[in-house]
Amino acid sequence: MSQRISKINELIRQHVSDIMLKELSLKEGVFVTIAKVDTSPDLRYTRVFISIFPESETSYVTKTLEKEIYEIQGELNRRLHMKPLPKIQFHVDKTESKADEIEKLLKEIG
Repeated sequence: MSQRISKINELIRQHVSDIMLKELSLKEGVFVTIAKVDTSPDLRYTRVFISIFPESETSYVTKTLEKEIYEIQGELNRRLHMKPLPKIQFHVDKTESKADEIEKLLKEIG
């Protein structure tokens, strides 16, 4: 990955995190963190990987993000001074749950 893409990923991560903190209205006790940002080399798309706690609220959070994606995208577009403006797509990061699953299996074996 180029250094430019790395810097853009970090910039988008900071802005989306700030926008979600201020603009996204989630019910109490639900936490969303940005695990990773992956921008395409042509800067057209950015995949934002999020982790959700508790995991049982994944469906609720994804539906809320689907409803508010245009507001989040619009605010991001206002903050970023670049062209093209990448279109964001949210994906649930399953790394943590898969790691827990593997750890349980290893304990069963050992």
